[in-house]
Amino acid sequence: MALKNVIGIDHAVVVVKDLDAAAETWKRLGFTLSPRGTHSAKMGSGNYTIMLDPDYIELLGILAETDHNVPTRNFLAQRGEGIERIAFTAIDSAAGAEEIRSHGFEPIGPIDFERPVPLPDGTISAAKFRVFQWPVAEAPGGLRIFACQHKTRETVWIPELMTHANAAKQLKQALIVTPDPAKDAAHLSRLIDCEGRSEADGAVTVASGGDRADFVFLTRDQLAARYPGVSLAGLPERGGVGLVLASHDLATTEKALGAASVRSGASIVVPPASATGTLLAFVAG
Repeated sequence: MALKNVIGIDHAVVVVKDLDAAAETWKRLGFTLSPRGTHSAKMGSGNYTIMLDPDYIELLGILAETDHNVPTRNFLAQRGEGIERIAFTAIDSAAGAEEIRSHGFEPIGPIDFERPVPLPDGTISAAKFRVFQWPVAEAPGGLRIFACQHKTRETVWIPELMTHANAAKQLKQALIVTPDPAKDAAHLSRLIDCEGRSEADGAVTVASGGDRADFVFLTRDQLAARYPGVSLAGLPERGGVGLVLASHDLATTEKALGAASVRSGASIVVPPASATGTLLAFVAG
């Protein structure tokens, strides 16, 4: 990636209707979840995190309606549960915001916020962030993007939260369905100044940077061909729909997921109906 202050995918934001019910769903899939976090009154949201290495998944729910969370509420009303946003890691959010401005995109922010974090020793600390967004209208494949600077990584990547019964290790791909993969991939490429590459099946991959997960833009038919036997019921025609995760051990993954998953080619897959609107594909890695 040519951007100097923004590196690859940091986390995927899965928006859910009922935050605590969603947490129980993901726990049943063998994930270890952080204690529930509550954001500021202005943000009006709460979350659970699923910590991987070097990235994570965030389950985000609306706790109170505010001006700040209008886009998220609109997403839930129009799409339902699923991947609403993808965050990049920002080395320096203020410099990153200026960097995308120099590329012709007016940033939103940066803004600072924090949430309380219960630590394993029983004390309470805080997770502190500085974030900025690309313009809301700049959503390639219907997926909003932003960048997150972690000011207190030690209160987010807590070792006790990083081991999962399903052997999840890290994110490998974020899957975005679209009728026009090439067009939407090119849109993302412009936003992050990174070229895409065409795949044999017609999908287009855009690297997010470094050793972080890739973005993969593909049609719904191409998604179905990649994961035969997996129900795609409930997925939109355009938007973020799935995450590919590396597993330490696929046999462990398959055992932990049980009847919630199906074997599809070399992947163990949880259909979106069983994971709050998000297809989860586990691969060896």
